[in-house]
Amino acid sequence: MIIPSIDISGGQAVQLIGGKEKALEAGDPLAIAERFSVAGPIAVIDLDAAMGTGDNRAIIEQLVARFDCRVGGGIRSREAAMRWLDAGADQIILGTAARPDLLSELPRERVIAALDARDGEVMVEGWQKATGTGILERMTELRDFVSVFLVTFIEVEGRMVGTQLEQIEQLVATSGDARLTVAGGVTTTDEIATIDRLGADAQVGMALYTGRMDLADAIAAPMTSDRDDGLWPTVVVDEFNRALGLAWSNAETLRDAVTTRRGVYHSRKRGVWVKGETSGATQELLRVDLDCDRDALRFTVRQAGDGFCHTGTWTCWGDDAGLPRLARRLARRIADAPEGSYTRRLLDDPELLKSKLQEETRELADAQSPEHIAQEVADVIYFAMVAMTRSGVELSDVEHVLDQRERRITRRPGHAKPEDAS
Repeated sequence: MIIPSIDISGGQAVQLIGGKEKALEAGDPLAIAERFSVAGPIAVIDLDAAMGTGDNRAIIEQLVARFDCRVGGGIRSREAAMRWLDAGADQIILGTAARPDLLSELPRERVIAALDARDGEVMVEGWQKATGTGILERMTELRDFVSVFLVTFIEVEGRMVGTQLEQIEQLVATSGDARLTVAGGVTTTDEIATIDRLGADAQVGMALYTGRMDLADAIAAPMTSDRDDGLWPTVVVDEFNRALGLAWSNAETLRDAVTTRRGVYHSRKRGVWVKGETSGATQELLRVDLDCDRDALRFTVRQAGDGFCHTGTWTCWGDDAGLPRLARRLARRIADAPEGSYTRRLLDDPELLKSKLQEETRELADAQSPEHIAQEVADVIYFAMVAMTRSGVELSDVEHVLDQRERRITRRPGHAKPEDAS
């Protein structure tokens, strides 16, 4: 699959040729990340930190708070590594500092070793110093400590002349159970398809920025179909990963979906079908994923209106339940809760809502039996979601915060605050 890349220098996304010559300045990294995020994880490299001329920490902190990011550039110590892991980076990329002594102190599944090679030899210090160590030897040394290798072919980096396909099979074999990502010169979707077929991923920057490669075509490059019409079954899920229904896609509709960030599918009766164009039940496309066999897609969408199904239910298997359903019901009640209703009182009276939250939290703290605890948790969640909804916070925002906290390595002691201690 494709890993879009954003190199940052001076607060702007840039692309270099051979690691030195600036070929283009692409603009705001946040806007670019928003566009790239539909493809999944993004590689974010702080060039200034890597070169020791400053850093772009503030911008990258915003990126990792919103998107799945692999962060690299200037990470040379355990402290720097832990800071980015705690900040929410999906994975961190270590280059020169990728040594067994340091890597052994970090969670393997969150670590990528970046190896920059020229003619099969590992280069360091901005690609200027030869190490005398071969790329395969270095991978063998590090493969038990990392989950991914990022191998950059210096000879072709940023030049859009094609990548070193003939080396990839051996690199994959040497990686062991670590995944391989290759960078440098990847220019065509055929290359992405070949790299994927060989068991690796392609990190791409220049070809996307220049328009040489279309992002949707890059996402679809590894896809296959055993159908005569070439369609791909597309499982549609909401932001809580709950299945809404099954649709069909092809290269044309996927391109439209990625470009417009809407739910666009292929209808075998109508051709191109933009979900909600007539009903108002529109979809914002958040992400596209390929399945393990590369013959089916998953669209993660933010569904509007009454739901996905033409019958008016949230899913094609009927209405859903649980917290997402409660969140939608509360959101609707902000607009239509009748005067005098309890929900309207809670929405209009912050002090009443505060009192109920405090009351129910105390009752939960005192509950003993499983049945009583379940009842009190339900009460606390209900009033917390009213507070959330009246402030415009969505349930998916809360889930995102929890997901980010799970990524933290350094844990707070969790002591009671003085005013709460008894």
